[in-house]
Formats: sequence, C-alpha cells, structure tokens
Amino acid sequence: MEDPPSNPPKTDLPPVDHLDGEMPDIVDLVKDMGAAPPPARLEALAETATAYAKAASSDNTQNAYAKDWRHFASWCRREGFDSLPPSSKVIGLYISACASGTAAGDPKRGLSSLSVATIERRLSGLAWNFTQRGVPMDRSDRHIATVLAGIRRKHAKPPRQKEAVLGDDLIAMIATLGHDLRGLRDRAILLLGFAGGLRRSEIVGLDVVRDDHSDGTGWIEIFPDKGVLVTLRGKTGWREVEVGRGSSDLSCPVVALETWIRLGRIARGPLFRRIFRDNKTVDVERLSDKHVVRLVKQTALAAGVRADLPEGERALLFAGHSLRAGLASSADIEERYVQKQFGHALTEMTRKYQRRRDRFRTNLTKATGL
Repeated sequence: MEDPPSNPPKTDLPPVDHLDGEMPDIVDLVKDMGAAPPPARLEALAETATAYAKAASSDNTQNAYAKDWRHFASWCRREGFDSLPPSSKVIGLYISACASGTAAGDPKRGLSSLSVATIERRLSGLAWNFTQRGVPMDRSDRHIATVLAGIRRKHAKPPRQKEAVLGDDLIAMIATLGHDLRGLRDRAILLLGFAGGLRRSEIVGLDVVRDDHSDGTGWIEIFPDKGVLVTLRGKTGWREVEVGRGSSDLSCPVVALETWIRLGRIARGPLFRRIFRDNKTVDVERLSDKHVVRLVKQTALAAGVRADLPEGERALLFAGHSLRAGLASSADIEERYVQKQFGHALTEMTRKYQRRRDRFRTNLTKATGL
C-alpha cells in the first residue's frame, strides 16, 4: 500500500473533530462557513431537521457510530493525520492498526486486536459519519477493500453464537429471583423477552400504554384470558407480536406482566424501570438494555445452566440474545410461525437462531438414491 499523503488536501468544510462523534449541527456549519447568522425560523427548522436525522437510527446505533468516530479521530491525532477529508490510504492504515492491535490509545491496556466483525462495524460507522459531514467515504477504494480482504483472510473466525436458554432453563432461572419488586420486574422481563422473541432494546423500549410523545419503541396491550399484544417499531416499520398465556401462572408472561404493573403502580410511560435501593420505590426512568444482558447472565449462572462447563466459559455464553435464540430453539411449531414472531423476511435468518434444530431432516443423499 502506498504511503499516505504527508499533507492531505484541504477542504472547504470546517474542522469537526471537536464534535466528538456528534452529527454536525446545520446552524454551526452555516456559521463556520462565514455566512450571515441564520434567522430564528431557520434555526428552528435546523433543530427539527437534526431531530429527524437522529431518529433515522436507533440510540444504540448512534452511540456505536459516535464511538467509532471518536476512536478514529483519536488515532488520527496520535499518528499525525487529519481525520477529514476521508483518505482511503489513512483509513487503510487505521483498519490495519485495529487488526494488529496497535490502534489502542492506552498503552497500559496493551495490544488489543479487534475482530473482523468489529472492524467491519467500525468502517460502517466511519462511512456514516463521513456522509453526515458531506464527504462520503469510498469503501470500495483499493486501499480499503484490499486491506480488508487481507484482514478477513488472515483473521476471520467462525461466528460464536450465544447459548440458547430453553424453556426448562428459563423456569429454573426465574426460580432464582425473589418476590420483591425487583424480582417481579426481572421475572416479567425474562418471560416476556423469551415468549416474544424480543431483542434487549425492544424489551426496555416498551411503554405500558401507547403514547405518541414517548421516547419508547413500542407498547403493550393486555387482553384478559388471551394474552399480550406487543407493538414494536423496527427497522422496516411497525410490527405486532402476540404473546399467549402460559400453561402455569408461575411461568406465564402475561401473569408476570400484570403482577409487575399492578404492584409497581405503573399507569403510563416506560414499562420496565429502575428501582431505588430501598427496593420499594419505582423510578420514572427507563431501564438500560444492558440490564437485560446482566439479568440473563446472572440468572443463567445461578440456575446452573450449562453447569457441565467451567465457570469462566459459562459466563461468556449468555446474553440478551439467549432469550431470542431460546424461543426459536424450543418452540415445537412450524418454522413460519417463529419467523413471523421474529419479524424476519427470510427463513434463513430465523434458522440462525435455532441452535438445536434437526439440520439433517432434509437428506439430499438419500434423495439421489444413494
């Protein structure tokens, strides 16, 4: 690969390193380019446009992209490169540093090589950030594409999937929870997340009732003696998930939800909330999706799920996706129903969650007469 230019070409755009990962503000760009101060109505319109632009992607995606930009900008400063405009040669060097473990800024942490999947995610984050700044990155440029192909060839590993929490596992997990407010809330989280095949962000993004002014991503409707209808806003629009009642009150997601809502005295707003240390007062703030990860991990370990493995290995097996994979792996039902529950357009995507499906049900060898 050629050496990066010592003096990268200048751009008419204002430097944006100070934005620290945030999307450039329209009004600031106008001011920085020397234009006259915009009228009040333009400032209001710019704020509205910025809000809509931020709403185009989830909070998790925006946070990840902001982190990607901060990491890249910090690396550029240390190496003496300009982060703008995008230089394919500099980006090629950057992903090489990520793969080799030399991109970390803290020497105390030592070398930390990033996985191929993380590097590809970083590139997506950089592409998004450059586009927001009006200077698109050419990911197909040979200085990026060829280096990335080499990284894939040398460092790519088979994907490691999270362990599926099956029905019996989940029953053992909720048995480890107490019957105080925190235990009731966490029991409802596990049962609803499992029965609905929900992502962790979808679980904590739910409101107890529909509220068009909420920052949530969906809401629930409880139908007596039938189940819960979960309405979710996804990447491709709105979808509905039906969660039926269980065969026992102890393992019924609907009963768990009704109990949590009643004793938590939740009339509107976020469905799952923080609880103060006194374990008696429910906060108004929405839970972080990281709580779901910790909850699944802690209860799975406490219940002895996969006790055949060493403790260190078990701790790495479980995460929020274990609930989603558990439903796909344990539901003895036609595949198309699981696909609908997950909101997948392709059956092949659903099958990635089925950890214990019979892969040899269709035998092409016998079908040929062998």
